[in-house]
Amino acid sequence: MIAHLIGPPVCVAPTGDACGEGAVWHAAHQAVYFVDINRFLIHRFLVADQSVRTWFFDEPVTALNLTENPTTLIAVLGSSVIPWQPDSDHRGDPLFRLPGWPRVRFNDARPDPRGSLWLGTMRNNVNPDGSAGAAGGQDGELYRLDPDGTVTTWRRDIGISNTVAWSPDHRRFYFADSLANVVWAFDYNPATGSIANERPFLQGFSRGLPDGSTVDSDGFLWNCRYHGSCIVRVAPDGSIDRIVEMPVQNITTCTFGGPDLKTLYITTARNEAPASDRLAGSLFAISTTVAGQPENKFRFAVSPRPA
Repeated sequence: MIAHLIGPPVCVAPTGDACGEGAVWHAAHQAVYFVDINRFLIHRFLVADQSVRTWFFDEPVTALNLTENPTTLIAVLGSSVIPWQPDSDHRGDPLFRLPGWPRVRFNDARPDPRGSLWLGTMRNNVNPDGSAGAAGGQDGELYRLDPDGTVTTWRRDIGISNTVAWSPDHRRFYFADSLANVVWAFDYNPATGSIANERPFLQGFSRGLPDGSTVDSDGFLWNCRYHGSCIVRVAPDGSIDRIVEMPVQNITTCTFGGPDLKTLYITTARNEAPASDRLAGSLFAISTTVAGQPENKFRFAVSPRPA
């Protein structure tokens, strides 16, 4: 096996996010889109000129996803899932409203290889003014939103839903509960979009708690560790390949980007960070010799009209 080289983490956007999350690489824009959950923001980091543009929302934004239309993204809000067009800032009607909001909220979300959107929820820990509330309990669920609007529930009794990712062969699905400190692997059926045979994949790792993840083209899972100051790269057999040290404590999610998908972009959080974490809440980048996978895209049954 090739020993992949990984460069040092570099702060590329010191955005100071309370809870940076939801990073997604948009190849057509050559940009990273990401959010600040507690400040109700979406950011776009343009690689060409290292600039950041920000959009303001009225409630938490927890995740962003691509669609088959490069002008339209899926914005996952605390309460609902909407199509969003960054060029015009047009915000479409909800595709799915979360039952139980504001007691619970959406958290991590990603489309699957078929074009359906998988969404995890949790007890709402964001107050109406954006300040941090208390998480806990097992109020979370895992949903699948299909292009025709059908919603199915695949798992219940989750503390904090995190990590929504697939193996390169589309035969394995990864999902995590941060409070339980476990990432599970499931068998994924690419024909039907169903999951089965849940088993622990990364459990009880001592450094922090599992947050967001991505899977590279070799099938290794990169799991961000909240409170852990690191990212752990895990082989398909569950063994730990390496630990990537980070200069801040709260590492939230990551995605591969760049023209060759060999830059790992990482979001972080200022919430609960020590005062010494001067760059907490920044977007970081790491160069690596292993490539990521292209992002999956949500498939609309009927494409939304432009604004």
